Amino acid sequence: MAYLVLGNGMVFEGKRVGAAVDSVGELVFSTGVVGYLETITDPAFAGQILVGTFPLCGNYGVIESDLEGECALRGFVARSISETPSNFRSQYELGRYFSEHGIPAIVDIDTRELTRVLREEGTMNAMICDEVPASLDGINAYRVTGVVPAVSVKESAVYPAAGEEKYRVTLIDYGTTKSLIETLCAGGCTVKVVPYNTAASAILFDRPDGVVLSGGPGNPEELTECIEELKKIIGEVPVFGIGLGHQLAALALGGRIARHTYGHRGGNQPVREIGGTRTYITSQNHSYLVDAESLSHVGVERFTNANDGTCEGMEYPAKKCFTLQFTPDTVGGAHSTSFLYNRFFEMLAR
Repeated sequence: MAYLVLGNGMVFEGKRVGAAVDSVGELVFSTGVVGYLETITDPAFAGQILVGTFPLCGNYGVIESDLEGECALRGFVARSISETPSNFRSQYELGRYFSEHGIPAIVDIDTRELTRVLREEGTMNAMICDEVPASLDGINAYRVTGVVPAVSVKESAVYPAAGEEKYRVTLIDYGTTKSLIETLCAGGCTVKVVPYNTAASAILFDRPDGVVLSGGPGNPEELTECIEELKKIIGEVPVFGIGLGHQLAALALGGRIARHTYGHRGGNQPVREIGGTRTYITSQNHSYLVDAESLSHVGVERFTNANDGTCEGMEYPAKKCFTLQFTPDTVGGAHSTSFLYNRFFEMLAR
């Protein structure tokens, strides 16, 4: 038996899976139906306990080649996790993955009720534990801080273009995913991945054709030094920002951000292109939003969320920069957003 104790005092009783350790984190939910491997290894979840809203998780096991990076979760909550996965690519069960990586998980939880609590009251802290604590002070004192330095690479690395090199791109790693690097390489880019705190002078000294700002975890306003360095980069070379990179670019250009009540997480977030006729289903993972009006002096809002009207994409024409709150698809298709990578490649070719 184990417990999920929320910062508001609610207690959910369940069963332990994974590592037998207690853990406190920021409790958030993801609405994805599939893609749990990519989700749990997305560095943007650093410092958080993740609730899967789909009732079954782990049914196709763990396929290590599908992992996006190292798991940075503080914990995982599900209605159920399959102990007998069925997939010809499966290597082992999800519970074993959590055990081997020190991640506590809890199942037999009413995730429908739990998600309603988070939607109505907003993101809050929680604890996975064997005994309900006498005080909530330790739970509510937790803060997601220092997560970008924890997940960013410590040294630069270069990834060659797939086939003929067309462009040289520097990717600033605030918590990047493997698939982003692979997509850039597939587009003909030789990608140099650099730590989050790399100086603008060092990046521009390499004379890259463009710079990519990766997604990542945490509050972008904490990264004051990164914002100052981006002020020196944006406008010098084409810049493409995704997720946290979208928010950091906005702050560097004088905009404002705000915290969403419960965030957007999952692979089914609807996004409309302003002035267009299409709604795209996108993958997202963030707690903070860009205030598009605060950037009207320098940018144009290009995408909005179809559910709540929040900003999903900005373009800064005079700065050769565009940014997206969502992650474009890495595989093309009739309803894909992968064409947005091509927009960046076209900027590099000019």
